[in-house]
Amino acid sequence: MMQPSGKQYVVTRPLYSEDSFVEQYEKVVRKRKTLLDHIRLYFTCDSKRAKNAALSLLPIIGWLKIYRVKEWLLSDIVSGISTGLVAVLQGLAYSLLASIPPWYGLFTAFFPVIIYFFLGTSRHISVGAFPVLSLMVGATVTKLVPDDGPPVNITGFEGLSMDQQRVIVAASVTFLMGVFQLALGLVQVGFIVMYLSDTLVSGFTTAAAVHILVSQLKFILQLKVPGLSGPLSIIYTLEYIFTQITDTNICDLVTALVVMVVVFVVKELNDRFKSKLPVPIPVEVIMTIIACGVSYAFNFKDKYGVDIVGKIPTGYESPMAPNLDIIQRTAVEAFPIAIVGFAVAFSVAKVYAVKHDYLIDGNQELIAFGVSNMFGATFKSFAASTALSRSAVQESTGGKTQIAGLLSAVIVMIVTLAIGYLLEPLQKSVLGAVVIVNLKGMLMQVREVPYLWRKDRPDCVVWVVTCLASILLGLDLGLAVGLGVELLSVVFRTQFPRCSTLANFKGTDIYRDRKDYHSVNEPYAVKIFRIPSPIFFANIEFFRSKLVESVGFNPLRVLRKRNKALRKIRKMLKKGELRITEKGLQNTGHFPIEESGDESNMEDLDQPTDFSGLPVQVNWNSELPGNICVPRVDIHSLILDFSAVSFLDISAMKGLKTALKEFIRVDVDVYIVACDPYIIKKLHGCNFFDEEIETSLFFLTVHDAMLHILEKHPYSPTIDSVCEKVRTATQGLLGEKSPETRF
Repeated sequence: MMQPSGKQYVVTRPLYSEDSFVEQYEKVVRKRKTLLDHIRLYFTCDSKRAKNAALSLLPIIGWLKIYRVKEWLLSDIVSGISTGLVAVLQGLAYSLLASIPPWYGLFTAFFPVIIYFFLGTSRHISVGAFPVLSLMVGATVTKLVPDDGPPVNITGFEGLSMDQQRVIVAASVTFLMGVFQLALGLVQVGFIVMYLSDTLVSGFTTAAAVHILVSQLKFILQLKVPGLSGPLSIIYTLEYIFTQITDTNICDLVTALVVMVVVFVVKELNDRFKSKLPVPIPVEVIMTIIACGVSYAFNFKDKYGVDIVGKIPTGYESPMAPNLDIIQRTAVEAFPIAIVGFAVAFSVAKVYAVKHDYLIDGNQELIAFGVSNMFGATFKSFAASTALSRSAVQESTGGKTQIAGLLSAVIVMIVTLAIGYLLEPLQKSVLGAVVIVNLKGMLMQVREVPYLWRKDRPDCVVWVVTCLASILLGLDLGLAVGLGVELLSVVFRTQFPRCSTLANFKGTDIYRDRKDYHSVNEPYAVKIFRIPSPIFFANIEFFRSKLVESVGFNPLRVLRKRNKALRKIRKMLKKGELRITEKGLQNTGHFPIEESGDESNMEDLDQPTDFSGLPVQVNWNSELPGNICVPRVDIHSLILDFSAVSFLDISAMKGLKTALKEFIRVDVDVYIVACDPYIIKKLHGCNFFDEEIETSLFFLTVHDAMLHILEKHPYSPTIDSVCEKVRTATQGLLGEKSPETRF
C-alpha cells in the first residue's frame, strides 16, 4: 500500500452556504450578449478584422512570411518529387475505384492541390484521391450509369459514351460535395467532425477497406463483374467473382501477386529501418515502372490478353459546368462523402499539426476542401481529400510546407502533358495490387476490437456495428447507422450514469464512493448521493430511482403511510379507542386495530403531514398503536453532490423539485452542494424556490454541508470519524454564526 507523502495543508475559513458566500464575495456583473449583439459584431468591419479575415482565408500569407528558404526549400523539393510520383500512381489506381478511366485520377492529383496550396492551413497533408471517397463516388457512378443496362434518364447524356457519362456523374457529385463543404465552412460548423469519433472512423474505414479489397479483385483476376451498390452489394459482388473464378487471367493474377509481395516486403523494411533510411524506398513507383516495362517488352496485352491502362490523352480537357439533373439525384450521396472526406483530412492534419507545433483551423479546412473540389470538378476530377500513405511520404521525406504539395502537382502535370504515354502498357492488375497493399493499415485496425472490448465496451459496440453495417448495407447507410449508434451510446451513458453513495476518509474533507474503499466511514443518519452527469428529461426518473435505492426508502410511500396513519389516529382518538399517556399513544382496549385501506383523496396523502388538532406529536420511528405500520426513516439529512451536473432542463427541474419536497415532507433535510452557479441562476429564473425549498439548502462543498448538519444535530450518536474530527477542530465555535473549520 502506498504511504502518504507526509505533506499536509491546513485551511481555516468560515463555513459557507451559497447564500453566505455570495453575501461575503461580490460577484462581477457581466453583460450577456444577445443574439442581436452577436449579429452586429459579426457584420462589424474595421482594419484589424479585415486583416485577420484575409490571413484566415489565405493562410499562405502567414507561413510564407516565416519560410526559411535555405533550410526548407531543398527538403520541400525532395518531398515534392517523391510525393508527386506516388500521387501519379495512386491517382491512376484510385480512379478505378471511382469507376472512371484511370487518367482522370491525374486530374484529381493536380487541380485540387493548386487551390489547397493557397487556402489550406495544414502544411503537411498531400491533397488528392482517397480510396474510401473514390469508392463512395464509384458507388454513385455505377448506380446512375450501370455496367449492364441503360443509364438513368439524365439530361445531357445524349450521344455520350459510358465512360463520358460516368465522368460527368463523378464530376457533378464532386462539385456538390465541394458545395456542401464550402457551405459548412462559411457557417462555421467545422465542429461537426467532432461527432465522428475515432472509434466510428476506425470501424468505417475498416469496412471501406473490405469494400475496396473486394472491388479490386475483378482487376487482379480480370473478371467481368458489374459495379453494384446498395445493401448487400458486397455479397452479390463476391457471388459474381466466385461464379467466374475459372475465367481468371493467370498472367494478371501472377503479376499482381508478385507486385503485392515485393511492395509489402519493402514497405515492412521501410518501417523497420525508417530511422536509418534518408527517404523511404518508393517501391510502388519502382514496381510500377518495372511492370510497365515488362508488359511492353513482352507484349502481355496481345500474348495473354491482359487489361491495360490504354491510351492516356495528352493535356487537360476544357472545363465543364456541373449537371443540375445529376446534382438533384445525388444530394443524399454527396453529403456523407463531404463529411467523410473532411473528417479524414482533418484527422490527418491534426496529427501533423501537433507533431510540428502549429495550428489548423477546421472551418478554413472546410472552405479549402470545398473550393478545391468545386474547382477540380469543373476540370473533371473526382473527390479529393488526403491519403494517409501519400501524406506520410510527403512528411517523412522532409516536406515542410505546401510548397512540397505544389511541386508534387507539377510532377503530375509533367506526366499528364508529356510522358503519360509511357504508362499506357501498365496492367490494371498492377494498379489493383498497389491499392490492396496500401489497405494494410486500414485492415489492421481490426486489432483494436479486443482492446476496446476490455477497456470500453460501448465504444467496441460502436466500432463493430459501424463496421458490419458499412460492409453489409453500404458505406453511406453504414455511416448513418454508426453515427446513430454512437449518439445512442452517448445518450445511454448520460441516461444511466454510475451514481454513488459517498463516505468520508478519517480526518480529511475527502469523500469518495463507499464501495471503492475499505477505510471509509459513512456519516450517521446522513446520506451523500452523487450523480456524475447532467440531469435531463431522459434520466430524471433514473436519478430518482437511484436516490431512493441509496437512502433505502421511498419518501412518497412513507409520506402517504404517515398521512393515512394520521387519519386513523384522529378517528381512534375521536372514538376514544386511543388515550394519551407519558409513553405516548396507547390503545384503550385489547383488540387489534386494523390499518385503513382507504385510498380516497390520494392528493391529500401527498401533502405535508398536518398535526393540527392532535394533542401530541407523533414519533414516527417509535412503535405506533395497534398494527399501524409506517416505514422507518433512518436518516435526518440528505446531501446531493452536484459537482458533475453540468445542466438541468425543465423536466429535470420539475422532477428534482418533486423529489426534494417528498424528502422534506418526511422530515429529511436536503442539501445540494457544489452546484454550478449557472444552474442556480437558472433555478431562480424558473421559480424553483418556494416556502418548502429555500436557497439555504445550497452549500459550496460536501464538507460545508456536513459541518452545518453537525451543528444542527449536535447530539447524534455519530460513529463517523469526520464528525469526531469536526468536533475537535471546531470546539468552541459551534455557537458562532459561521463556524470555522480546520482540516
